[in-house]
Amino acid sequence: MMGFFSFLGRVLFASLFILSAWQMFNEFGEDGGPAARELIPKLAIVKKHIFSKLGVQLPDIDPTSIVAGIIVLKGLGGFLFVFGTSFGAYLLLLHLAITSPLLYDFYNYRQDEAEYFILLNEFLQSVALFGALLFFIGMKNLIPKRLIKKKAPKAKVG
Repeated sequence: MMGFFSFLGRVLFASLFILSAWQMFNEFGEDGGPAARELIPKLAIVKKHIFSKLGVQLPDIDPTSIVAGIIVLKGLGGFLFVFGTSFGAYLLLLHLAITSPLLYDFYNYRQDEAEYFILLNEFLQSVALFGALLFFIGMKNLIPKRLIKKKAPKAKVG
């Protein structure tokens, strides 16, 4: 029974990523869709910030390529996560680590602006998902060690 609930939990968790990837794929078009249009100004801010702090001019980054990569990370990561693979969880972690600070840039707004709290809330939800994935990986790595210890025959002293 626990196996069923574990599978159901993984399906429900991964559905967030899989359905989002599916929607992004359907809206992709020639220009990358709404996701690419949302990325363009955010990438410009990142480029400007990196140049002002490090003096390094980044090359132009094609937002459609980034959106395609996001779709792959979310779709493949979610699909593999359903089947309980750590690799799927790592793909989703990579997706969240790259996109969360870029898309939910609350730090570019003042607290008295409406966007600040909306973006902060979205960012914190991504942090919670990141934590859940870390928990999954930790439990996944912990269980085989316990099973190995239980199955190992005890040496007789005598």
